[in-house]
Amino acid sequence: MGISTADMYDERGPELASVSLQFRDFGAVAAFSGPARTIQCHRDNGLVKAVLATPGNGSVLVVDGGGSLQSALMGDMIAQSAVDHGWAGVIINGAIRDSVAIGTLDLGVKALGTNPAKSAKDGLGHLDGTVRLGDVQIRPGAMIYADPDGILVSG
Repeated sequence: MGISTADMYDERGPELASVSLQFRDFGAVAAFSGPARTIQCHRDNGLVKAVLATPGNGSVLVVDGGGSLQSALMGDMIAQSAVDHGWAGVIINGAIRDSVAIGTLDLGVKALGTNPAKSAKDGLGHLDGTVRLGDVQIRPGAMIYADPDGILVSG
C-alpha cells in the first residue's frame, strides 16, 4: 500500500468509510490492502482456519468475532497458513494468540487484543456475508485499506 489511510481519506473522504473501533497491530506488515472476504463467528475459529488455508490472492479476511476477548480466533499456525496461501491481511474483531510469533510473519494483522485461550473448532459461523465493524458494514469484495492509523473501506 503506497499511500497512508490519512492521505487517502483526505483525497477520497466521502467515498470511504472509516472504522472507529480501535484495533491493535500485530503482524510484521504495518500497511496492507485488498478485497474483503468475511466471516462472522463467536469463539469458534473453524471457519477462519479453513478459509485461510485456501488461496487468498491478496485478499483481507475480516472476522467479526463480536468483539469477544474470551478466546483467540487466530494463532501463529493459522496466521502462517494465511502467509503460505497469499493473504494480504486479517482483521479480527476479537482476540488472537501467539502475538510474538505473529509479529514475525509477513502478514498484516489487526485485532482488538490477545488471549492465550483456544476457541472452539466446530466451524460454526457465516462465511462471506455482510459484517459490521463498529458503524461500518463490510461486504465481501469491498476494498480494505489498513495501516497503523486505522481501517478504511470502499464499496
